[in-house]
Amino acid sequence: MADTPTPAAADRLVSLDVFRGITIAGMVLVNNPGTWSNIYWPLEHATWHGWTPTDLVFPFFLFIVGVAIPLAFGRQVERGGSRRDLYLKIIKRTLIIFAIGLFLNAFPHFHLSTLRIPGVLQRIAVCYFFASIIFLNTKVRTQIIIIFALLIVYWLLMMLVPAPGYAAGDLSKEGSLASFIDRTVFGQHVWSQAKVYDPEGILSTIPALATTLIGVLTGQWLRSKKTNYEKVAGMFVVGAVCVAVGWALNSFFPINKALWTSSYVLFTGGLALQFLSLCYWIIDIKGYRRWAKPFEVFGMNAIALYVGAGIMADLLGVIKLNQPDGTKTSLQGWIYDHLFASWASPINASLAFAITFVLVWLGLMWILYRRKIFLKV
Repeated sequence: MADTPTPAAADRLVSLDVFRGITIAGMVLVNNPGTWSNIYWPLEHATWHGWTPTDLVFPFFLFIVGVAIPLAFGRQVERGGSRRDLYLKIIKRTLIIFAIGLFLNAFPHFHLSTLRIPGVLQRIAVCYFFASIIFLNTKVRTQIIIIFALLIVYWLLMMLVPAPGYAAGDLSKEGSLASFIDRTVFGQHVWSQAKVYDPEGILSTIPALATTLIGVLTGQWLRSKKTNYEKVAGMFVVGAVCVAVGWALNSFFPINKALWTSSYVLFTGGLALQFLSLCYWIIDIKGYRRWAKPFEVFGMNAIALYVGAGIMADLLGVIKLNQPDGTKTSLQGWIYDHLFASWASPINASLAFAITFVLVWLGLMWILYRRKIFLKV
């Protein structure tokens, strides 16, 4: 996962690093089961409408990206620093994150004719860019208005504008307006497992920006002169309201990660606020940090973890080994069969493989952490 802007030392919140680390560890865990045919339901995405814990991972990370923007840029803005330098930094980070996303989509075969153009990092890059520009040029009240405008406009587009050949308000995989736009614009360059839509497509990036802006508002709240307990209470209460409103809207505009519906934005944004408030209270206020060290290690090198884990997973899949019966299996398949499935039930072996994968990367990230090597973009 792409790193968020690094706050200045004085502004750095350990709780935000831990939140980021928990989120990226969760992403690596759910992306790397021993076998996709045996997964516990909390580690799978919802089939379409609805949600599982796995569906919280990406919006939580976009929320974190937003929180870090005021922490990274706030002091420079207050000091009247060069806006030109800030804009150049934002553009540079955006392009690098987007390019890394394209590289991971292409690796290891680099079939450019069917290269998926959208993706997780690409969405993060776009949301980071626009959220940063909005933060630098607007006040809090305007940012709140923009969030509601994005959510309402997206809702109206999805419910009132029909995709050709489908009825207005069709929210199916094939029939939604967002799906139609992705097929039309990207053609063969959408997510190959879906074919008829892309979960990080064009139109659904509009509400994803709203998720990031909720984080931007949170970052400004954390930098305010409120007391620590006022900050915790504010985040928790606002989060509870967002969760309630998002759940209420589910009846009219279903919670759906692939479509990134407005109800999904409010529901997951509210949960992110509550989770951050809990981390902030436990870690930065109460000082209980020892338990969180592994997640801090992950959180401070999130881009190295995301890129490295993605490349390793691809290599485990493409490296082939000869079997005694003359057939071939992937290196991952061999490891899963011989080291996990040989002693555990399929679903538990699959989970054990995923946990081991995360622990291997914890060891690697701990080496970087001990040597104070932090890979940023």
